[in-house]
Amino acid sequence: MAYDHEEQEQLDAIKAWWKQYGNLITWFLIILLSLFVVWKAWGVYKVKQASQASVLFEEVKKAIQEKDQIKVLHAVTDVQEKFSGTNYAQMASLLGAKSAFESGDLKTAKMQLVWVTEHGKAIEFKSLAKIRLAGILLDEKSYDDAQKLLEGNFPEALRSSIADRKGDILVAQNKIDEARVAYQSAISKGGPNNPERQYIQLKLDAIGGSSLVPGNKTDISGNRVALEAAVK
Repeated sequence: MAYDHEEQEQLDAIKAWWKQYGNLITWFLIILLSLFVVWKAWGVYKVKQASQASVLFEEVKKAIQEKDQIKVLHAVTDVQEKFSGTNYAQMASLLGAKSAFESGDLKTAKMQLVWVTEHGKAIEFKSLAKIRLAGILLDEKSYDDAQKLLEGNFPEALRSSIADRKGDILVAQNKIDEARVAYQSAISKGGPNNPERQYIQLKLDAIGGSSLVPGNKTDISGNRVALEAAVK
């Protein structure tokens, strides 16, 4: 009987606890299950979005191969409007900008690059768009706007390209000493395997610079302190 009495007290305690917390636990489990269902549905949705965006991306590449700029613009706009949250939208915009630039349509090229800088999700694509847009602004002699695009933090892999573009802008402004430092920094940041290294070196040589090679750490401009600070 003592055992039965103790067992009854435990049951009563459980009932009392459930009466107090049962609804809260039930709602918690319902919310947790709902979140899981939403998470799974979101994953399926993202996969579907990426799949559909990839189809339109192929349309962009096909239109570029056909050299049909109207079709390129329509296809890129389609990806931007329907799948702006995907990397395909950024890649399509960059391809569209390159195609427009090569066909001499700078207005469209700028529009596509600006779209990436404003709506892009991946910092790598946004940074690449800024570098290319700065190049167009350089050609238009909008030096201050071009410089502003190259301010801030950028991925390590693109820092050489950023420094190179800054050098171009500085040369156009006849700021030769600063341009030397920028080109020297571009060479250093790019490393020995940078495919652009030789081209950057040619530009540096053209303005009276020197490369950082073993045994030659002196900048021809005499601004050795600034140079060494730039390439660290």
